[in-house]
Amino acid sequence: MCGIAGFVGEGSRDDIVLMNAAQAWRGPDAEGVWSDPAKGIYLGHVRLSIIDLAGGSQPMWTSEGDIGIVFNGEIYNHADLRDELRTLGARFVSDHSDTEVLLHAYKMWGDRFVDRLNGMWAFVIYDRLRRRLFASRDRFGKKPFYYTHRQGLFAFASELGALRAHRSINCPISGIAIRKFFAYGYIPAPHSILQGVQKLPGGHCLEHDLATGSLRVWKYWDFEIEPIEDPPTDAEQGWCEELRMLLAQSVKRRLISDVPIGVFLSGGVDSSAVAALAARELGPNVLHTFSIGFEEPTFDESSYARRAAAFVGSVHETRMFSIDTARQVASTVLNRLDEPIGDSSLLPTYLLCGFAREHVTVALGGDGGDELFAGYDPFRALRWADLYQKMIPRPMHRAISLLSARLPVSHRNMSLDFKLKRTLRGLDHQPKLWCPVWMAPLGPTDLAECFGERVDLEDIYSEAIEQWEACRSGALVDRMLQFYTKLYLQDDILTKVDRASMMHSLEVRAPFLDIDVVDFVRRIPWRFKLRGGQTKYLLKKALEPLLPKDILYRSKKGFGVPIGSWFKSGALAIPEHRIPGLVPHCVTERLGSHRNGRSDERAFLWGALTMASFVDKSPAARLHV
Repeated sequence: MCGIAGFVGEGSRDDIVLMNAAQAWRGPDAEGVWSDPAKGIYLGHVRLSIIDLAGGSQPMWTSEGDIGIVFNGEIYNHADLRDELRTLGARFVSDHSDTEVLLHAYKMWGDRFVDRLNGMWAFVIYDRLRRRLFASRDRFGKKPFYYTHRQGLFAFASELGALRAHRSINCPISGIAIRKFFAYGYIPAPHSILQGVQKLPGGHCLEHDLATGSLRVWKYWDFEIEPIEDPPTDAEQGWCEELRMLLAQSVKRRLISDVPIGVFLSGGVDSSAVAALAARELGPNVLHTFSIGFEEPTFDESSYARRAAAFVGSVHETRMFSIDTARQVASTVLNRLDEPIGDSSLLPTYLLCGFAREHVTVALGGDGGDELFAGYDPFRALRWADLYQKMIPRPMHRAISLLSARLPVSHRNMSLDFKLKRTLRGLDHQPKLWCPVWMAPLGPTDLAECFGERVDLEDIYSEAIEQWEACRSGALVDRMLQFYTKLYLQDDILTKVDRASMMHSLEVRAPFLDIDVVDFVRRIPWRFKLRGGQTKYLLKKALEPLLPKDILYRSKKGFGVPIGSWFKSGALAIPEHRIPGLVPHCVTERLGSHRNGRSDERAFLWGALTMASFVDKSPAARLHV
């Protein structure tokens, strides 16, 4: 795993060196810089060596020197592509570099070669003959890609901090991005926290024409739910067998590495499935698995992880972290974070990645399982939410909401009062807004209050509405799957994992997001994913030959920290200054309400803390409205 950077136009070699240095933790093993000052083109790369340790240095060029690349990611089917390209006449220099495969694939098949890739990537190809830069980001946006384009400069980087290291890039904070951050808990692509800087969305390509200076962005792939209509009555058994086969194939692909590899193991369904399949592939007592635990019992899953590890036969490492330890790393994480992230599970993810990096360089995780198979609690609430909204008059709903607000606040993990209040908050609105409002740091009414202005729901939730309406299936479950997979997965889960892992120079791979697995799962009707309140129904059935039922069918706990208790006790504090756009007293009042137990503001306070930390270290903390 690596970091890429580059620019065309104003700037010098000093700028690309600074950009590389600003994301050095992404690639501690090697650094490469190439420049053509006469043409104003600069490319940079920092490398975490995983595949072909001796032959994968970058920027990499074809033997003719006409095409060069900087690449961040892993292509899991690179060996098959290499064989195919050889039969077509390609001549390789490296032994087994996936980067060189990309160069020859582009030369042989043009822009559409990305359709053939199975992996995770963000890369930029410099084509001298066509005088263009061609960029692409993988289908789900596992690997980051920021860019800015204005008169006289096009620049890109893996992290926002690297982009801002260029001396000509001094962008103000985006007002709409701050509002969307508190409306979602993350900043949805293509927005970034800085005005004038965008994220290339997953499944998109970009071309910068060097002759004209023009920029073009287009979608090459989209996640579309297209369920099979009227499946045969015996379809379930066949689907279980195919799913097991596809997952096993995906895990096998992701075990290819020239460095030590392990598995994150929480003891939940997804990570246990990955561990079981990896252990089968590697043999007994070979696979290393890692988990962390917390002293607060409602947040601790370490006993389940040990149970799963014993069953699959892995060499398991557990480290218990005290609240004091986790709290101490919060400042470290926030100081290094390039963009605010409203998901407080960033902290245990960071701790887990640091622990695993003491033993391995690559780790497999279970990300994507919940999004593909309807694994989150809101899916179980859908049926009742739909009935409630159709049957309960608005005045009665308001009365119920007022009564629920008087329930005592609990800071236990996923407490009943937390789930009830969040559910009712979402039911103030149309179904297309349920997902973001259920999960948001601030609901629409709170947004208006904290920003001192009327909230345009169609504007602030435009991405969620677009996904809700774009879903070809009219089923509520499928619409919610579309939201989680297209937005929450890319801009929250995968972003969090990328930043937390790369801060430790650790590569994390996601077998559930293998394109063959995804293409299979997106065609399975929703009722095989959610049945009778049972989430991940088909996945659990498929895994019954691999895992014990007490692992498969235990209650979902989630990966979190007692952030609510920390704010209540004063263990976490928010810098005493104004966050751009928020009314001055908003944070103070909500912090006071949280501490005296009147309300649960954990999500908002964590979001405010990450935003304030970003503003503190921003050289351009002015607001662009």
